[in-house]
This record gives sequence, C-alpha cells and structure tokens, in this order.
Amino acid sequence: MNAPERALDWIDANQQSLAAEFARLKGLLAGEGARGHEAPRILLTAPSAIDLLAERFGLTAFERDVLLLAAGAEMDAELASLAMAASGTPRAAVSFGLALALLPDAHWSALTTARPLRRWRLVEVDDDGSLAKARLRIDERVLHYLAGINILDARLLCLVQRVPEAPAMAASQAATADAIEAMLAAIERPVPLLQLWGDDPHGQRDVAARVAARGGMGLQAIAAADIPATPHEIDALATLWEREVVLLDAALLIDCGDAPPSAHVQRFAERAGGLVVLALREPVPLDGDDRRYRIDKPSRADQRLLWQQALGAQAGAAGTAPDDVVAEFRLSARDVRRIAARLGADADLAGALRRDCRDRERMRLEGLAQRIEPSYRWDDLVLPAPQMQMLRDIASQVRHRGLVYERWGFAAQSRRGLGLAILFAGDSGTGKTMAAEVLASELQLDLFRIDLASVVSKYIGETEKNLARIFDAAEDSGAILLFDEADALFGKRSEVKDSHDRYANIEVSYLLQRMEAYRGLAVLTTNQKAALDSAFQRRLRMVVSFPFPDLQERQQIWRRVFPPALPTAGLDHAKLARLHMSGGQIRNIAISAAFHAAEAGEALSMAHLLKAAHGEAAKRERPISDSETRGWVTP
Repeated sequence: MNAPERALDWIDANQQSLAAEFARLKGLLAGEGARGHEAPRILLTAPSAIDLLAERFGLTAFERDVLLLAAGAEMDAELASLAMAASGTPRAAVSFGLALALLPDAHWSALTTARPLRRWRLVEVDDDGSLAKARLRIDERVLHYLAGINILDARLLCLVQRVPEAPAMAASQAATADAIEAMLAAIERPVPLLQLWGDDPHGQRDVAARVAARGGMGLQAIAAADIPATPHEIDALATLWEREVVLLDAALLIDCGDAPPSAHVQRFAERAGGLVVLALREPVPLDGDDRRYRIDKPSRADQRLLWQQALGAQAGAAGTAPDDVVAEFRLSARDVRRIAARLGADADLAGALRRDCRDRERMRLEGLAQRIEPSYRWDDLVLPAPQMQMLRDIASQVRHRGLVYERWGFAAQSRRGLGLAILFAGDSGTGKTMAAEVLASELQLDLFRIDLASVVSKYIGETEKNLARIFDAAEDSGAILLFDEADALFGKRSEVKDSHDRYANIEVSYLLQRMEAYRGLAVLTTNQKAALDSAFQRRLRMVVSFPFPDLQERQQIWRRVFPPALPTAGLDHAKLARLHMSGGQIRNIAISAAFHAAEAGEALSMAHLLKAAHGEAAKRERPISDSETRGWVTP
C-alpha cells in the first residue's frame, strides 16, 4: 500500500524521501525483498537530490542504488549495522561485492573509471586488492548534496572566490555582455573558452558575472597562480570543478593578472568544463575553440553616468567634482561604486571624492616609481617672469581640464592629445624638479619620479611593458609623472644598422604614442634639449626653459635658502650672489655651511659659506675665481 502523499517544504521532503530510500535498502539487507519497502510518494516542489543527481550524471538504477547504499552507511546507523553484518566485516562498510549481490539490475561496469561513479568521483574506492571486496565511500561533497546542502566543495573553498553580479555596469561593458550572451545562445555545445582582455580587470569580472547570471549560473574566480602545474593535479582539480559545474550551475573565471597564462593554466582552462573565462591583459593563441572580447575601462561618458548613479541624491552636492574626477582619473565601475559608498555624508564631497580616488590608485604607482612628497610652493621658485607665467598656465590647464574637455565638449571631438606633456629644459640645479613639486603642491596631485634605469631593459619588449604599466597606473591615478633626464629615454632615433637599433627605435615610437595619448600631466626634464627626438618635441604642449640664474636671481635665492631658525652672523647676500652657482648648488652650499657652523658651535657666517663653496666647486672640478668670493672674509 502506498504511503499517503504529503506536500512538504523541499528540504523536509528531500530528507523524508532519502529516509524512505534508506528504508528500502534496509529491507533488502534484512532479506525482506523490495516489495514491502516501497518508498512513500512525497510531493516535492522540485526533484529530490538523488533524482536530480542521477539525472545530471546519467546514473543507471543500479549506480543510483550503489550511491544511496554508500550514503546510508554514513547517515543511517541501522543501515550501517546491517551492511556490516551482511558483509561479515567488523566495521561498517559497503563493498562493491555486497552491492552486486544485494541490488537489482547489477552490472560490473558501474565501477569502471568510464562510468559516472568514478568518473565524477561520486564514490571513492578503498583498494584492498580485490575490487569486489573494496570498500566504497561516498564523497563528502556528494553526501552533503544528497542531504539537501548544496555548497561548494571544501577542497575548492581556498582556491576560488564567488563573484557577485554588479548592480551597475558601464554601458559599453553591458553591450559586450549582451553580445557574449547572444553568441552563447546561438552556438551548440560545447561552450567555447572566453578570453576577456584589456585594462579593466574589474570590468572583466562584471561582464563575466552578468553573462553567467543570465545563463542561470553563479561565477567563481580563481587566480592563475593558484592552479597546480603537474598533469595529475590539473586533472584532479579540473574534475572537481567539472562536478561543481553540474551540481552548482557554476561558471569559472581564471584571473591571469598582467602575465600571459602559462601552459598549465591553458591546459586547465581547456580541460575544465562549462563556461570558463580567461581574464587577461592581452589575448593569447589557444589550441581549442575560443572567443575574444576586449574590456577596457569605461569611457568618460560612461564614467560620468556611473558617478551620477553611484552618488544618487548626493550628485547635486558634488557640483562639478564628477567631471573633474572623470578628467583626472580612469576608474572601473566597481571602483566608482566603492568610492561613492565610502563618502557617506561628507560635507566636502568634492574634496573627499578626489582624495579617495587618489588614495585608491596611489598604491599601484608606488611599486613602479618613487613618490615625491612636494615641499615647495610658488614663493620658493626664482625664475624670470615668462617662465613663472608658463608654469601658472600649466597649473590652470590641469585645474580646468574637466570643464574644458568634458563639460565644454573638446574631449568628444578627439580622444588624442588631451594630456599635458611638458618639457623642463635647463642645466642641473636650475629648478626643474622644484617646479614639478610646486605644480604637484598647487594641484594637490601625487608626484612620481620615474627611475629610467628600472624602466629601460635590454630584453626585447620589456621596456614597452614597463612603460605601459607606468602610464596605465598614472592615467588611473591622475598623478604627475616626472621623467628625469628624459633625453636618455626620449633621445633621437638612430639610423638602423642592426637589430638593437631597430628595437631601440620601436621603443621610442611606443613612447611617442603613449605620450600623445596620455591624458595626465607628464613633466620631463633634460639638460640636453638638443638631444631630444624632434618628433617627440612636436608632441609637447609646452617647453619651459630654465635659465642659469643671473646676479639678481642668485641674490633672491640666497635670501630664501636659509631657514628662519638658522642662526646667522654677518651674511652679505649681494656678495654671495657673485658666486656663479645654480640654485641647486646654492642650496648644497647652504646646507654644508650649516653643518660647519654646527660643528664649530657658531652662528653661520661667510667663512662657513666660503669653505662650503670650495667643497661644492671641487665636486664640479671648476675652481672658484677670486672675483667671485672677494670680500667674503676679512683677512
């Protein structure tokens, strides 16, 4: 007689259905036959876990019962005792021989590696020498699934991370997600490997998560560095993941970072089942079928809409800050959301917005260049009036680029040439680096000095990669880039005589292209302007010449170089100005003289400065003439 039908919550119904299956198996173990132990009909809102699993993995009725028998030995004490008695072993165990003897429609092939039980590692076989006597253990992940608990395999928890669907996306990236969805809907299985490449790793995740969600899947991400390298480990991980594709309806994103995927990562990507996405900087050729989509950071128009959506009611209080931020920073949609969420009810929303953006991106550049903390202001600069005006014009262009490019529409006309590439040309010590610090201080921007020795590489293609990382990070952060001694990097292209010349010219061409496209402020310094490539000079917005200071300018520098707290005695700035030294050299002399005075326990005097001046001249290997220091010290 059939048990009464009951409509239950799925979890409760699944538990009762499983208990009924165990009762049927216990009847078989007790020798009562199957007729008296029919499972009651339970009305479930969805198929039971065992039925769903059997359907998805293609289990035969015998394989289904083998799995239930192994599960019952773990979950039902009475069934475990009956199995122990039936097998004649002193421990609770289910052997394949017991299953063959007990269950209807038995077939030996159920335990071959080609069949689902072992192909998908639904059960593990403890080999005791005889397959018939081997103990069958249900996999823990599968056991939880049968109990109605569908969670990620514990062995994958430390490797993968869930990627939620983004609440908002850039319009261009949403369009890419739509295109991928349409492509997947139009093709037959198997699903091709997707390569999402470009400069927006967050955008790659957002696109992949949306595509997965629309396909009824959840997205998990794994770092390429965490994928094992040996073939055995690759196959084991791929099998575990393929099982999750079936059990969890999951898709996988492999985060390759800036490096191209290694051979073992590619093997895993092609071996893993379901929807697999490679997120990388540049696309790579693969042996199997793949589709490639470029995902770059949102356009300025997209970023403006993202800020408006993220700020909501606060957008009005932000004033023109979003336009300024769009002009200054290149942020992903996810970064925009995070920064906007952290702002809260900050009274100075515009200022807080820029600070958060700058702090968010600063760390990326600090690993590539040296950050300089600006310590100079306009009053510290001593330059002729035309040069001072040019510097103020530079600051004005940076300050108002959001208004001019975005709100007034110049950026819509052309995306090229929106940056400021400025050359500071002059002898060493004439104030080039100081001027860069003044601009950074005035504009409240980070200043990073590029170490050319760490950028230029003897290996083909490495210089371009190093420069790409610097320019990309700088564009995202809005920082000022300071290339000291730019002639070493932007020098004239040579006549091609061998492969080294050809690759050197390729590097220069790449630099020129990046400089023209760079929309931030790049300050380049040189004391050999004539050595610079002419094509490069044409791409410069301004060239500021830093002349050697004349007599009056040197006198101003001497007056400003001594801190107010420094004790001095009998200084004559007019006489000091006769010394033919640059501003940087004057500062060196002042500091050295201060140490001489400190050692003598005296106030700083002309005598200390004379001693320091001779020391500075010795470094230059140019002796000081008597006329330059006449009258400094009374005989």
